[in-house]
Amino acid sequence: MDRSDKPRVVLGVSGGIAAYKACELLRRLTESGHDVRVVPTGSALRFVGEPTWAALSGNPVTTGVWEDVHEVPHVRIGQEADLVVVAPATADTLARAAHGLADDLLTNTLLTARCPVVFAPAMHTEMWEHPATAENVATLRRRGAVVIEPAVGRLTGRDTGKGRLPDPGEIFEVCRRVLARGAAPGRDLAGRHVVISAGGTREPLDPVRFLGNRSSGRQGYALARTAVARGARVTLVAANTALPDPAGADVVPVGTAVQLREAVLKAAEDADAVVMAAAVADFRPARYAQGKIKKREGQEPEPVALVRNPDVLAELSAARLRPGQVVVGFAAETDDVLANGRAKLARKGCDLLVVNEVGEDKTFGAEENEAVVLGADGSETPVPHGPKEALADTVWDAVVHMLNAG
Repeated sequence: MDRSDKPRVVLGVSGGIAAYKACELLRRLTESGHDVRVVPTGSALRFVGEPTWAALSGNPVTTGVWEDVHEVPHVRIGQEADLVVVAPATADTLARAAHGLADDLLTNTLLTARCPVVFAPAMHTEMWEHPATAENVATLRRRGAVVIEPAVGRLTGRDTGKGRLPDPGEIFEVCRRVLARGAAPGRDLAGRHVVISAGGTREPLDPVRFLGNRSSGRQGYALARTAVARGARVTLVAANTALPDPAGADVVPVGTAVQLREAVLKAAEDADAVVMAAAVADFRPARYAQGKIKKREGQEPEPVALVRNPDVLAELSAARLRPGQVVVGFAAETDDVLANGRAKLARKGCDLLVVNEVGEDKTFGAEENEAVVLGADGSETPVPHGPKEALADTVWDAVVHMLNAG
C-alpha cells in the first residue's frame, strides 16, 4: 500500500511513565497499515527518546512548532490526520486540551484536527478523581472526543487504583473502531451509560466441578469495545472469560447466574441501555457438595437435582430501572431459530432480541457471528456472517434509534 493510501494517524504522547507503553500501540498501528506521525511533548521525551519514535513509525519526529517552519507543522499535522490518539494523556494534557491552549506542537495539533480524537488517560487515582480533571474530561467528551476510562491496577511506585493506562492492544482496538466509522456519527452514545453482560455463568456442583456452557464472551466484549468507540460509559459484567479487559470499560467479574444478576441490576440503576449478551445458565444444582463427589466402584452416581436460576432478562424488562431504558437480549437457538426467537422476545418483554443459531462449530468462541435482530415492533434486521463487531454496531444502531426516539 502506498503511503498516501494509508490511514493517517497522529500519536500524541504526553509526559507520563506510561509513555513507554505507547511504543506497543505505535507498533500495532504501523503493522496494521497505518501511516503514523508521533508528536511527543517535551516531557514525554524524558521517558522515551526521539530516535525510538522515528524508528518505530518510519516517519520523522517533530517536537516543536519552530522545527521545519516552512511546512507549518502546528497546522498541517492536525489538518491532514484521519485520527489523533493521545496515549498516555496526562492530567495536564487533558486540562490544556479542554481549555484550548496551544503552547506546544501537540496542543496545536489537537486544535487544528477535524478528525476523531481519542484520549487514553494515565495518572494517579487522586488526579483522575479530582473535580478539575472530571470537568475537563466531561468538556472533551461533550465536544465529541472519545476519552477512554483508565484501567485499575498498579500505578507508579507502590500505589494501586484507577488511573493505569489501558492495555495498548485494547487502545488499538478502540482506535480501529473509531477509524472504521469515519465521518459517521461515531460518538452517538456520548453521555450514555450502557451495561453489557458477557461470557458464560458457571454453577458449582462441588469444589472442582460446575455446570457451564461454551460461551467465550467475545460478542459481549465486541459490544463493549464498540460502545466505548461510540462514546459511551461502559460497564461490562464479565462471567468467566479469558479475554483482556476492553479499554475504557469498567469490568465487573462474576461467576454464577446469581452473582451476574446482582451485578447487572446494580449497574443498570442509572443505565440508558442494558444488553444481556452473556449465556446465563437456566438451572443450577439444588445442592452443592462440600467435598468432591467420588466415583464409587459398582455404583451409579446419584442424579443431580436442578433448580431454576433467576431470569435476569425478564426481570430487567419488567422493572425498567430507569425511564426510557432500552433492554436487549440474546437468544442462542439450535432449531426453528426465528420462531423460537419471536416467542422468547414476547416472553421476556425486552425491546430487542438478537437471535443466532448455535452449535459445536457455530458462534461460541468464534471471531465471527451471524444473527437476526428482532424488534418488539415486529422488525427484523438480518446481520450476515462477519466480524462480531459488525453485529455489535447493528445492535447499537438500533439502541441509539430507540433512545433518540424516546
